[in-house]
Amino acid sequence: MEITFYGHATFRVVTPGGLKILIDPWISNPRAPREVDRGPYDFILITHAHGDHLGEVLELARTAATEVVAIHEIQQYLMARGIPKATGMNIGGTYETRGIRITMVPALHSSSFPDGTYGGDACGFVIEMEDGRKLYHAGDTGLFAEMAFIGELYQPEVVCLPIGSHYVMNPREAAKACELLRPEVVIPMHYGTFPLLTGTPEALREELNLRGLSVLVKELAPGETFRYGE
Repeated sequence: MEITFYGHATFRVVTPGGLKILIDPWISNPRAPREVDRGPYDFILITHAHGDHLGEVLELARTAATEVVAIHEIQQYLMARGIPKATGMNIGGTYETRGIRITMVPALHSSSFPDGTYGGDACGFVIEMEDGRKLYHAGDTGLFAEMAFIGELYQPEVVCLPIGSHYVMNPREAAKACELLRPEVVIPMHYGTFPLLTGTPEALREELNLRGLSVLVKELAPGETFRYGE
């Protein structure tokens, strides 16, 4: 799988079969690189309704070439605004499509639309690629014990975890999440975008070392691509 970091919690993923997926499409975030792939994407996945995760979905999913996958309330919101292809899910469900499996898992966070109305529960996604490898994007979340179940049931090799603190986990909590999930690689996200997001990848490495965990911290600069499994 090919994973490109676009800053904040936004990632472009290309599956081994060539499907293009954009997760949390805030491509105009303050850390976004100058050159961003604007699609069309095969899928756009949205973890919750806050504006820094909905991002530019209304622009990027204007044709049926792109399928948005999100919790039911976000699907309804998008369809009411003319998005032609949106699939609603809920936590615990798995959507099998085009050779991949998308499982919606819990996240511990709030979720509301820009006008303040309820945006459904926040979530994360486990994406199983065509070759069986799995990526877990945790969304915005605090640490929760059920991450152990995500690790046990889905065994994701690569996980994208927030580390910024204040709104999400800090590096210490993210290290504990790695202990529960047991991935090979962790990609830090949701840090450094704003001054309040103070966690750093180096602090995550230190916390992992304190726990004796041999997890690769793959710190990606905005626009940088990581290829796993080659």
